[in-house]
Amino acid sequence: QVQLVESGGGLVQPGGSLRLSCAASGFVFSFGTMGYYRQVSGNQRELVAEISSRSERNYADSVKGRFTISRDYAENTVTLHMNNLKSEDTAVYYCNMRLRPGEFADLTTYWGQGTQVTVSS
Repeated sequence: QVQLVESGGGLVQPGGSLRLSCAASGFVFSFGTMGYYRQVSGNQRELVAEISSRSERNYADSVKGRFTISRDYAENTVTLHMNNLKSEDTAVYYCNMRLRPGEFADLTTYWGQGTQVTVSS
């Protein structure tokens, strides 16, 4: 059974930085795109950043120039570095991975449990 385990997040002042990381536990045959989404209560979950298996990156316009996504191909982890945080970045952040849990399995989307990021003075 594959699970995504997230770490990082917390409370930070405006202009500060945080790092989120996510790793998959359990057997995984191969990985596809990895990324982070965020959700504010009452709103839809939105893409923050994603990185493909070929290291192609895609960012939401609201975070371009402030957030950086990276992945470790050896450890199969994804990390989101968030700089110059703003109050509007406050949300629950969810790790997302598309992966094959077995050699003959379909590419499947998995989600982390979510971690709270609060930007406030």
